[in-house]
Amino acid sequence: MKYLVVSDNHGDRNILVEIVNRYVGMVDHMFHCGDSELAANDELWNHFTVVTGNCDYDLEYKEEQIIETEEDVIYMTHGHRSNVRFGLTMLSIRAQEVGANIALFGHIHQAVADYDKHILFVNPGSISQPRGPVQIPSYAIIDSEKEGYHVQFYNRSHQPIEELVADFAR
Repeated sequence: MKYLVVSDNHGDRNILVEIVNRYVGMVDHMFHCGDSELAANDELWNHFTVVTGNCDYDLEYKEEQIIETEEDVIYMTHGHRSNVRFGLTMLSIRAQEVGANIALFGHIHQAVADYDKHILFVNPGSISQPRGPVQIPSYAIIDSEKEGYHVQFYNRSHQPIEELVADFAR
């Protein structure tokens, strides 16, 4: 399965339109991890599973989503209520509670790919306002196979970010 993950566009609707136009039909699922600052009834969300972020004020968004695919159970939240700025412990506990093998989050505006306790953790970074050591606006594509995961991060020009790639065995 192939999953596209984006987060923290902070009102930049055009980049989401561009991503949808580029990847619809090419990936199995698209996820948005919050802080879109768009209305919850925006037609763009027909293409995404989406959660609320700390900068989303539309009350129609969900705090978390749990998606089951043929290969995976995916837990998604923005991360602000899980204190992801201070580590992944709370996120990991919740992912374990729901039986997830993939946990997606945003909030920190930093690209993250990690694997711990049989859970793949991915933060796609911010597509609009990156922070941290690699300050490149980014989104991620996860290739999930029975043997493991390949996570590649991409910039706003849809080019792979060479220093942001990770592989994990299951």
